[in-house]
Amino acid sequence: MVDTMATADVGALPLAPWNPLPLRQQMRALRSLIDGVQQLSDAGGPVTRLRMPAPGWLVPAMVLTSSPQGIRDILGRQDGAFEKTTVHEEMRHLLGNNVFDVTHDAWLPRRRALQPVFTKKHVRQFSGHMSQAAEMVIANWQDGADIDLDTECRRLTLRALGRSVLGMDLDERTDALAAPMQTALKYIADRSLRPVRAPRWLPVPARCRARSASRTLRRLTGDILQTCRQDPTHDAPLVRALMAATDPVTGKPLSDSDIRDELIIFLIAGHDTTATTLCYSLWQLGRHPELQDRVAAEVAALGDRELTPDDVPQLGYTVQVLHEALRLCPPGATGIRIATRDLAVGGYRVEAGTLVAFAIAAVQRDPRLWDDPLEFDPDRFSAENSKGRDRWEYLPFG
Repeated sequence: MVDTMATADVGALPLAPWNPLPLRQQMRALRSLIDGVQQLSDAGGPVTRLRMPAPGWLVPAMVLTSSPQGIRDILGRQDGAFEKTTVHEEMRHLLGNNVFDVTHDAWLPRRRALQPVFTKKHVRQFSGHMSQAAEMVIANWQDGADIDLDTECRRLTLRALGRSVLGMDLDERTDALAAPMQTALKYIADRSLRPVRAPRWLPVPARCRARSASRTLRRLTGDILQTCRQDPTHDAPLVRALMAATDPVTGKPLSDSDIRDELIIFLIAGHDTTATTLCYSLWQLGRHPELQDRVAAEVAALGDRELTPDDVPQLGYTVQVLHEALRLCPPGATGIRIATRDLAVGGYRVEAGTLVAFAIAAVQRDPRLWDDPLEFDPDRFSAENSKGRDRWEYLPFG
């Protein structure tokens, strides 16, 4: 693979070719993060320029890459060459500064402080809550009955997150919590896609609803943080871990506002991504009874008891199923950044100010990289079949 990040003369590289699809078809495709972006990639190749419906001074140019090299050129840098976009800016204004939406200079110390929170030691503390949540949800599933997988998986993840993140039961508050999360995300997405946006001080109905949703989430996370401060026995492992987190370089701890903002994004991101992965995994197992039998036999071999993190090494095939689900249905199917200077992406020059989208789902379904890419085949993630695979071919979380 050519190291395009190290290219000396970026100015000598050509600009990416224009995508051949008509403008209206391109705009329609951008609304679908998997199938539509795949269509753009198929038509335009591994790096392609998209036509925007407005002049450049109003809407930045956009380049889409769907190759491992192109994605590496974007995500493999930590020098501020690519910055967060309007989506992240809108999220910051509504939900606060968190590790997902802050700009590079603020992101680096926050990431340093948060990284130790997700070590195996801390994950073990969360595992009991996750296992109990799964047992309680499936106890209501009757043999032969129809269930709504999406609803049930979201109930499961919210229950697990409620205990491990907030240290509280959310069963009776599922709808009350899910609604403001959906309201906030819809507002952020809708506002980010508009080429012309109303001033933030203008109290339009959608903004009023979004701000009310934000207040609900901030109040909930703020109350639980205060409870943990006042009651040392309150069982909220993730909150405790955030309270103890410090930047290893500066020694600076997270403020209460920082913790609250991180809890909000962990609730939103953890709820949706985990539920989507579980739902898709179970749906595929339901369509492939022979694979379902292999998973059931692997789990049954451990005995009739609650599973723990120590059992994961004995659940190799089950883990392969999850990896395959994340390949075909990645929670982060597409990401976007903005170039802060002229840069090389996949062998082409991307000019400063260009929006750069990277199509993870397209890479993970690329027939040049994966045999029978649309087939659900967990064995492709066996130890033997995974040897030599480029790390940039599989990035379900970006």
